[in-house]
Amino acid sequence: MTESSTNVAASLPETLVLWDVDHTLIENGGVSKATYASAFELLTGRPPEVRPQTDGRTDFQIMRELLAANSVDVEGYTSISQFEGPLIKAMERNAPDLPRLGYILPGVVAALTSLSAVPAVVQSVLTGNIAPNALSKLAPFHLDKWVDLDVGGYGSDDVVRSNLVGAARGKVQRKYDRTFDESSTVLIGDTLLDIKAAHDGGAKVIAVATGIYGMEELTAAGADAVLEDLSDLGRFLAALHYVRTGYASV
Repeated sequence: MTESSTNVAASLPETLVLWDVDHTLIENGGVSKATYASAFELLTGRPPEVRPQTDGRTDFQIMRELLAANSVDVEGYTSISQFEGPLIKAMERNAPDLPRLGYILPGVVAALTSLSAVPAVVQSVLTGNIAPNALSKLAPFHLDKWVDLDVGGYGSDDVVRSNLVGAARGKVQRKYDRTFDESSTVLIGDTLLDIKAAHDGGAKVIAVATGIYGMEELTAAGADAVLEDLSDLGRFLAALHYVRTGYASV
């Protein structure tokens, strides 16, 4: 990290940074879709004919939509707890493929390590994955050591992604006795639903065009800042500083 980047990171005020996982920190190489398909098979005894839609959704939404798309009555599925066992078992089955099929996205390690050195920053994740499966995705790439997974917002906390912002802030309050509000919480994600979660949940948002949405779409959706990716650490830190403070970094 350059001296300029170090200075920008060090100048950040108290900030809670919540990272999306898939297509923001890592590419999962199809392991996510395979995991949902495996969970479907564990629930129903047959493989799905229609594949899951995943981007920006919580695990509960993904599984309900997957069941419905494959002509399964979903009326009896009302809680994420009904899916957790199959999802965990399915991830255990598929996670060994992650190091071979997936990879860390450009600039992620530098971004995580630079923020981990700043005492004013707490960083964790905000993801539709249930908590055990989020860890299963990050651990093969050793990214879990840079984020405090105890205080993340997960699909196991709520079925609505927007509510995960408050879930994460509540955990931070209980663990660290630190309070973060709309101005001091920053989500980083790649989908329109990440942006919506920030808007509805009360947070700022930096969008990265490393998923299926381009920079124009992410800008039009109302992201506070949009980056092509995280490969330029200085640009990322400058964007974070601006989104957090409203001022350009010096």
